[in-house]
Amino acid sequence: MASTDTHKRKAYRAPDKPSLEIADYTGWRSLLNPLWCYHGFRMAVVGLTCFGLIMVFSSSTVTMAALGKSPFLQLLNQGAFCLIGLVLGFVALMMPVTFWKRTGVFFVVGACLLQALTFTPLGHDVYGNRGWLDLGFTTIQPAEFMKFAMCIWLPSSLHACSKMYHKKGIKAYAAPLVLYAIGVALVMGGRDLGTAMILVFIGGVAFLIVGFPGKWMGVGVLGAVVMVGALAVSSPNRLRRILATYGDCSAADAQSVCYQSIHAKYAIASGGFLGLGIGNSREKWNYLPAAHNDFIFAIIGEETGFVGCAIVLLFFAILAWCMIVIALQVTDRYVAMVLMCVAIWIVGQAMVNIGVVVGVFPVLGVPMPFVSAGGSSMIMCLTAAGLVVGLMRSQPQIKQSRQSA
Repeated sequence: MASTDTHKRKAYRAPDKPSLEIADYTGWRSLLNPLWCYHGFRMAVVGLTCFGLIMVFSSSTVTMAALGKSPFLQLLNQGAFCLIGLVLGFVALMMPVTFWKRTGVFFVVGACLLQALTFTPLGHDVYGNRGWLDLGFTTIQPAEFMKFAMCIWLPSSLHACSKMYHKKGIKAYAAPLVLYAIGVALVMGGRDLGTAMILVFIGGVAFLIVGFPGKWMGVGVLGAVVMVGALAVSSPNRLRRILATYGDCSAADAQSVCYQSIHAKYAIASGGFLGLGIGNSREKWNYLPAAHNDFIFAIIGEETGFVGCAIVLLFFAILAWCMIVIALQVTDRYVAMVLMCVAIWIVGQAMVNIGVVVGVFPVLGVPMPFVSAGGSSMIMCLTAAGLVVGLMRSQPQIKQSRQSA
């Protein structure tokens, strides 16, 4: 009984009496300082977003000019998306934790309905993927909203189900499993394998953290592997991309399925250590498709070299570290799970994007968060960043610091 009381005291320690004072974070322990993580996360988001605006402008000027448009058009569009994302991020920051717990299911249902609209006449194809909605004045990608919705809904739903597992068994997880499967299936129906993989990563982390039964977790992993394999084999174009990535490109493939990957490697290789300088890319002269979208990391490597690429990787490492550190320190399990889900979404997607550019993964069509051009991605990433900052403020030492400021 005494041990139970001790556990409760630790779990519900008052914010003004933290177990470790800020002054105690010296030496290597500074990396665990919640205040450093709180401010470091925000600075990394700002740094990536500002650097992304510069690179979007640099990598898109030639394409815009070739289309007879202003070379500043893409920059202005991306800037507008940033402003919208910042506004939504500020709103998300102000929402209490209880709001996300109660409304998560409505976000997911709304995301599924939006994704279902891509199969109607409003649906729009981009690079063979029917994952966009054409609204006339702009296009949106509902799958980006789906990632955000899954991050806030799965933790609360699975946590509630885990409490009923000892009574109902695996049936306790039936409802979230069905809704989650519907969301992933709708994205897969639009042939967007890259985004579906990110949703699988998010779900995998949520199920793992909540303590989902191991044997059923194994069944789910096996099913996901079989599904991805079947989808790869069933699509000749997708299969050619995979074979081109892990095999040798023939002379014919070099002008077709391998073309984008080859020119991405040309760009990175020509950048060297310091790069050719901002604006001096050669591959953006209509050699590298999607230079300001999914393959912007190649232009970063060409214009800023190894140093620029390393800085981008460092920013994402800071994002991951800060979210993980705070997730391990907060007492609210829902907050911890959301932080981990957002971490695997943002940082995992960045690693997939970079892996595609350098040839580790086949071309999947996922943007680099905060950096690539694209309204839906930028808006939802900044909204998620606002959500993370708001959740971080529930950490006792961060909360105490803000109250005393």
